[in-house]
This record gives sequence, C-alpha cells and structure tokens, in this order.
Amino acid sequence: MTFDHRQFTWTPAYYPLLQCSTHPTTKKIRKTTVKTKSITATGAALLLAACDQMGQAPVETPDLARDAQRIAHSSIVVDTHIDVPYRLEERPDDVSQATESGDFDYPRAAAGGLNAAFMSIYTPAELEADNQSREVAETLIDLVNGIVAKSPEKFALATSTTDVREHFAGGLISLPLGMENGSPIEQDLTNVRHFFDRGIRYITLTHSLSNHISDSSYDDNRQWQGLSDFGKEVVKEMNRVGIMIDVSHVSDDAFWQVMEITKTPVIASHSSARHFTPGFERNMDDEMLEALAKNGGVIQINFGSSFITEAAQQYGSARWDGEKAYVAEHPELEKSDAEQQFKEQYEAEHGPFPFATLDDVLDHFDHVVELAGIDHVGIGSDYDGVGDSLPIGLKDVSTYPALIEGLLERGYSEQDIRKILGENLLRVWDAVAAHAASGN
Repeated sequence: MTFDHRQFTWTPAYYPLLQCSTHPTTKKIRKTTVKTKSITATGAALLLAACDQMGQAPVETPDLARDAQRIAHSSIVVDTHIDVPYRLEERPDDVSQATESGDFDYPRAAAGGLNAAFMSIYTPAELEADNQSREVAETLIDLVNGIVAKSPEKFALATSTTDVREHFAGGLISLPLGMENGSPIEQDLTNVRHFFDRGIRYITLTHSLSNHISDSSYDDNRQWQGLSDFGKEVVKEMNRVGIMIDVSHVSDDAFWQVMEITKTPVIASHSSARHFTPGFERNMDDEMLEALAKNGGVIQINFGSSFITEAAQQYGSARWDGEKAYVAEHPELEKSDAEQQFKEQYEAEHGPFPFATLDDVLDHFDHVVELAGIDHVGIGSDYDGVGDSLPIGLKDVSTYPALIEGLLERGYSEQDIRKILGENLLRVWDAVAAHAASGN
C-alpha cells in the first residue's frame, strides 16, 4: 500500500513510540511547541500497516493516561486559586480527610498530584463599606494556619518557592496564600507589609466592585478610570515588599496602568482568554496577553465554564442576574432556598447549564501559547469558587492528570507541560522576591 501522511496530522507526543525505526518520513518531522490535533485512528492504522509491509514490528501506541499520571506526580503542580478558606468559613469541614462537598480535600489533591494550592483569602466586595474586610481576611488566614497545625504530616505553609520545592521533596502539600480583593489593606499602606508578614504572596487588587484601590471589570462604576492614586502606591509597595500583583478582576484601564507602573512580572491568578468569551472583560484580551508576555508575567487559566465558552458565559450571566432579582423579590424564603427554586425554574425554561469540556479548556491553553508563548500560562482553576460550573472532566483537584493527558494529546512536550503545571508561576514568584530583595 502507499502511505499517505496527509491523511492525518502528526502529534509530537506520538512519534517516539509510534513509528518504524527506519521509515524516512519520520526523520523529517520537526518538533514544535505549537499544538497539533491528535493522531487519528485512521492515520495510526495506516502507519502501522506501512510498518508491517516493510517487515518491521511497530512499537505499541503510548499509554497517555499512564504518562499523564507519571508527569502529574513527578512535577510541581501549582494552582493559584482555590477557595477553600471561604468555603470552610461558611461550612466547616475537615479537608485533611475525604469530604463529600467541595472540590478540594487532601485525598483528592494527592491523587491529582497537586503540590502547591494557593489558598484564596477572599473578602466579599460589600465588606469594604462596613470596614470589615481586614477582620475577615485575618480570620481566613488563621483558618489556613489551623489546617496546617492540625495536619502537619499532610500540609505546610509556603512563603517562598524554596518552601514549595522542599515540601514537594518531603511529600507535603504546600498551602501558600493569595489575597483575593485588596480591600483588607483599608487605605493603609503599612498593611501591605503586614499581610506579607502573615504569608500573603499575591494580592488581587479588587473583586466584583470598585474598591479604594482599583476599578473592577464587573462594576459599571469606574470611579477611578483604572487605579486610584492610592492604588498606584499599593502597586509600588507590592513591588518593594515582594508580593505578586494579580490583575484578575481589574478593569482593562487598571490593567494597563499596572503594566506602566510595575517593575516586576504580574500574574492573572484565575483568568482565561477573552478570545472565546467576546465582551467578557473579566477575561484577558489578546493585546493584554501579549503585554503580559512582554512583562514576563503569567496567566493562570480559570476552569469555570463561564470563563471558558461564550455559551456558558451568557447562560451563567443571565441566570445570575435573574437569581439576584428572585432572591430580592422573595424575602420570606431563606436565601439558599430561593436560589434553588430559581435555578430549577430557570433550567426548566432555558435548559440545563451548558458545561464546558476539557477540550474547551485546552483551547485556552493553546490560544495563550500561540499568542504569548509557553512561558506565560499556568493553572488557576478557581476550585471551590465557581460553584457547579466546572467543565466535564475537570470537576475537582483529582483531575489534573486529565488536563495533562489532554496536553499530551495535543502535542505538548513534557518539558513544556511542567512549565504550565507550575514552573512558570514559580519563575514569576522568584522574580518578584528577587526584586524586593534587591531594594530597587
């Protein structure tokens, strides 16, 4: 038979294993970090048949699931946004054991290969008006300290990349801290240092409402047209102290002002690509991704379906708006009961929520790599923070191997996958710490 290589697309992950040792075609294939579609069953059959005609025994096709497990458990896996503290504040649970609720617990994290789970110190935007933000942040930091104190054989606090690497070598899951919403700074610049001393290693400047630091991508009230004057000083102070600047949640104007001011790489701790969700300012557009790469920063992809596909984003936004109105119209009901009633009614009328898929999530990684490069993307899942909106195949912290398998199928090299899993974020963390240590 005649072998026609045009009938399928090569995937670099396959050709070390699925090839004839002397077939001239295989020697001309050029490896690339740009993704390709996985080899088709037809193409594989053609190649195996060609090998057989030449009298050579083909090597078995690779076991990508096995390889994904190996990579997951031999790499440092960093997830920069997991909302465990606020989840436990609302509903106490022992995450050192298997839990029936939530997306994170020790057994699932260990199964998924998670090594550094940034605990989100989240303060709701509404608390700023009542000067309660710092109090809540302190409580949640104490809560994470309590998790570690109760299970020191499983968890450890991490305030540096050295800690993360040592914990990885020792079989512990690191729990570094990221502050989601800068409201706890409470217009006092010394609180930046205070929270650094308490273990905070990134600060998301704002959340769902404009605060005293920055306008929010979710808020129509753009009182600062980006950053406030105080917010600009906060950015400089974070550079001086050694806290990573997180541009998730900020308005576009605020993002560009941060990029003008910062002397260090920045992160988007849990954002995705706006290319797939047109008009959704919470995600980053292509120009911003290119600027992030030039800055040396990294975008950590959010897994929430509403961040991943336009259909989920539109459905989720409409349902959320309707739910808020329904709760307000039914004060006689408990909030949770009203929310459940509305959800059932909405789904009966509009159909079920259109969950994204693993492939949809992988498309975001592909897009960022094609636009910004392999050194500028990582994982910021938003587990325990996006409710029942997680993609099919990525429902909790046990599923990082599924993501890795998908990356292998798309042709990513093992070296590049390790960058995505954690090395990119650790590089930025080191750069921020080094700048602070330099005193510049």
